[in-house]
Amino acid sequence: MEILKKFMDGAKSLLADEKGAVSSKRFVGLLAAITLCVTMYHNSFSDISVAPADSLVNAVALLAFGALGLSSVDKFTGMKDQISNATKSTKKQEQEESYDYEG
Repeated sequence: MEILKKFMDGAKSLLADEKGAVSSKRFVGLLAAITLCVTMYHNSFSDISVAPADSLVNAVALLAFGALGLSSVDKFTGMKDQISNATKSTKKQEQEESYDYEG
């Protein structure tokens, strides 16, 4: 039971963003990467006629790379905080301007 709890905590920390919430980008990226690895392993033992199309493999690889790469960039650049702060300051300015027009 203790091992399962440690495993679940580890899995949650893999999927958590910088604020501790589960990130959908990380979930999709990890799922795509695991699916791609399992598919490639399975195809190494099967006929070439049942292999998936190259374009499908490339699409899943790009999805995994894009989802995991974008979540990493967000974490290190703090882009979400910058966008949030800019949006808040813009809304505050708009509210102040609307009060000036009313008064």
